Amino acid sequence: MRCSHPPLLEAPDPSARASAVRRPAGPVVPWPAGPRVDEPTRFRREGHLARRCVRPYARSVTRAAVVLAEHEPEHREYLERHLRDDGFAVFRAGWNAQALDLAERVAPDVVIAAEAELCRRIRAGEPGRTWDRNVPLILLTDSHAGAADRVRALESGADDVVERHLYLELLARMRALLRRAALGQADVVEAEGIVVDHRARQVRVGPLPLRLSAREFELAAKLASDPCRVFTKAELLRDVWGIRNGVRTRTVDSHASRLRRKLEDAGAERVVVNVWGVGYRLLE
Repeated sequence: MRCSHPPLLEAPDPSARASAVRRPAGPVVPWPAGPRVDEPTRFRREGHLARRCVRPYARSVTRAAVVLAEHEPEHREYLERHLRDDGFAVFRAGWNAQALDLAERVAPDVVIAAEAELCRRIRAGEPGRTWDRNVPLILLTDSHAGAADRVRALESGADDVVERHLYLELLARMRALLRRAALGQADVVEAEGIVVDHRARQVRVGPLPLRLSAREFELAAKLASDPCRVFTKAELLRDVWGIRNGVRTRTVDSHASRLRRKLEDAGAERVVVNVWGVGYRLLE
């Protein structure tokens, strides 16, 4: 039985969220020039001697993307600098309308908001807009905010609330949200006889395994995560290839064509459907 067609641009499934950047042990590199205002260890130059902070490389190819919606320029630049240092791809916004445009165009993994109104608009959605209404949201509050303020912030749609000047706590809560989003992904997904095994990195049609390239497998896994939903080409470029800058390319189309041919050769029918002008879905 084929799936019924949902609206072409419905909000993405939170189970398909990208996982957080992990920082394995590895070589260390010098800290970028300039002091860290919130770090106890700072550069100290005494004559020709200098003590330098060090930090391990982040080795993930696809960095978690953050839309940073902070109105105060100095604090926005402060957060952007630190988030980039900690391995995130940061897209900054000075006002809510710009943040909504970025949420739609970039499809971020996390949104950091300075106003509860932005949380409400993201969660409610708007006609004709295609951002992910289930994206993890963290709301920044002032130091004098009380329990009632935090409750109202959570009721506006925020997943978490952090005092705006506590960067290390913000970082920890972001990573916790991303870990929870990653845990929602199933090891084995089946749709109309197509089985995607994430542990074995294998796609089968019935008992027959397919010989797929690494990108073809990632594309199949992404489409199978919500087989009746249309994934835009921008989403696929972001989550499969790690491309976020909106380049015009036929990469998605060529890989989708090869994946469709291999699935059909194995016995699947009407799969990897091209929705003209929008993107692809796994099932018709």
